Amino acid sequence: MKIQFRPKLLDTLQGYDRASTAGDISAGITVGVLALPLAMAFAIASGMSPTAGIWTAIVAGFLISLLGGSRVQIGGPTGAFIPTLYAIVVDHGVQNLLIATMMSGVLLFAMGALRLGSMIRFIPLSVVIGFTNGIAVVIFISQIKDFLGLKVDNLPGEFFAKMEALWAALPSIEAATVAVATVSLAILVGWNRQAARTAWMRRLPGPLAVLIIMTAVNALFALPVDTIGSRFGGIPQEIPAFGLPELSLGTLGKLITPALTIALLGAIESLLSARVADSQIDDRHDPNQELMAQGVANVAAPLFGGFAATGAIARTATNIRSGGRTPVAGMIHAAVLLAIVLVLAPLASHIPLATLSAIVVIVAINMGEWHAFAPRELARYTLQYRTILLGTFFTTVLFDLTLAVEIGMVLASLFFIYRMSDLTRIERVPLEDYYGAGAVSRADGTPRILAYKMFGSLFFGAANKLENLLLMQHGHPDVVILDMDKVISIDTTGLDILQTLHRNLGKRGAYLVLCGLNSQPGSLVFRSGFLDQLGDQNVAENLTAALMRAQHLSGKDPEIAYA
Repeated sequence: MKIQFRPKLLDTLQGYDRASTAGDISAGITVGVLALPLAMAFAIASGMSPTAGIWTAIVAGFLISLLGGSRVQIGGPTGAFIPTLYAIVVDHGVQNLLIATMMSGVLLFAMGALRLGSMIRFIPLSVVIGFTNGIAVVIFISQIKDFLGLKVDNLPGEFFAKMEALWAALPSIEAATVAVATVSLAILVGWNRQAARTAWMRRLPGPLAVLIIMTAVNALFALPVDTIGSRFGGIPQEIPAFGLPELSLGTLGKLITPALTIALLGAIESLLSARVADSQIDDRHDPNQELMAQGVANVAAPLFGGFAATGAIARTATNIRSGGRTPVAGMIHAAVLLAIVLVLAPLASHIPLATLSAIVVIVAINMGEWHAFAPRELARYTLQYRTILLGTFFTTVLFDLTLAVEIGMVLASLFFIYRMSDLTRIERVPLEDYYGAGAVSRADGTPRILAYKMFGSLFFGAANKLENLLLMQHGHPDVVILDMDKVISIDTTGLDILQTLHRNLGKRGAYLVLCGLNSQPGSLVFRSGFLDQLGDQNVAENLTAALMRAQHLSGKDPEIAYA
C-alpha cells in the first residue's frame, strides 16, 4: 500500500497573500504567549520539568503545523495527558517516559499510514465524554499538592494511594501558598470574564496575564512559596542537547502498554480538536495526515528532552479567534516560544508553582462537560448510555484511561449488539390468507408450506431468532420459505444457522427455499458454497416465485389462487 503523505501546508500556500500573512503572524504571537504558561504548568503536573514542557511545545508544535492535516491545529503538551504521563513517570521514570513517547509516535505514524484515522470516530460520544470528564477530575486532584503547598515527596500515581498520601500530608498546608493560589485563581477567572467585554484584555491571554502579575509580585516581595527557581533551578537560556534517551531493552516490553495509551489518547484528542476546528473555519482536515504528523512530532520531541504532544483544543480555538488560517500560524507560535526562552528564560525562576497550579485547575474545570452529568440531562438518555458514560468516568478516575476506554468500548459494543439483535425479527407469513388454504395446507389442515419473513441483520447476536424454525413449532412442512428481502446483512454465524436449518429439513425429506436475497447476504451465500448445497432453483427472486417452487417441491402444481 502506498503511503499518501501530503501536509496541509502545501495546499494553503497556494494563493497565500498579505492578508493571510498578517492574520497568521498575529495569531502565532497570541498563541505563542498563551502556550508558555500552559506548557510549563502541564509539564510540572505531569512530573516533568517546565523546560521539558516548553521544548515539547516548540518542537512538537512546529512539526505538527508543518506536517499536519489541519489548517489551524496547534500542537503541544495538553492537560489530558497529565494523569497518564504522571503515572508513567512514577512507575517507570523520566527516561522511559521519553522512550514510551517515541514508541507512541511510531504507532501514530503507522495508524495514519494505514489510513486508520477515520476509525477514531467509531468511539462513541458517551465514552469520549466519560473519559474526558474523568481526566479533568484526575487533573484537579493532581493539583491539590501544589495548590495547598503540601509536603509530599513522591505523590503516587494510583488514585487510592494518592488520596491517602494527600490526606496524610494535609497538616503541612502552607497559608502563603494557598493565598497565592487563590489570588491567582481569582485573577484568572476575573480576567477571562472581563476580557469578553474589553478589547485590549482579549489580546493578552488570561494565563499569561496572571503569570506576569504573580511573578512580578513574587519578585518584588519574595513570597515564601515554591517557585520554578527553587524546585527546578530555573529554565536554561539555551537550546537543549540533541540526543536519544537511555534505552534499556529489559524495560522495553513494559513500555508497550504506556505507549499504546499515549498513542490512543493523542489520536483521539488531536482528531477531536481538528473536527472542532473544521466546524469553525468551514474546512475539512485529513485525519491520516494529522496522525502521521503527530507521530513524527512525538518521535522528535523526546530528542530535545520533550514528551508527549497532541492537538490542543484551547490553543487551536485561540488561533482561529486570533485570525490564524494556515499552518504558518502554528509555526510562528513555536518560533515565538523559542524567542521567549532565549531572551526571557532567567525571569522564569520567580514564577510561583501555586500560580501554575491555579492555571491547571482552571484548565481541568473548563475541559469537563459537567452538564452531561446533571440528573435532568442523564434522564434524557437510555440506561445503556448512562452505564457507558458513568462506567468510563469512574474507571478513568479510580484506575486508568486505557482500562476506562476498553471497558467503555466493550460496554458500547455489547449494548449495540443487543439493540441490533432486538431490531432483528422473524414473522410467519400467513400464506393461506393470500393464496388460499388449499395451496399451502394438507387435507387435514396441517401446513404443507410455511413461509417466514425476516427483518434486520442475521448475525451472531440475533442467530437465536431462528431457533423457532429449528424446533419447527408450526408442524412438519414439506417446504420452508425464508423471505429475506428485508435482511440487510448476514455474518458467518447467521449463515451457519441457515445451513443447520437446511440440514435438519433435509433429514426429514423437506426443503428450504430462500427468496429476496440482497447483495451482501447473496454474496455470502454464493461465496460460502451454500448455494451449491441449496440448489440454484431453491433461491427465488420474490415470495411468489418461491411459493411456485415450493409447490413443485411438494409434488403439487395447481394454479395459485390469489385472495
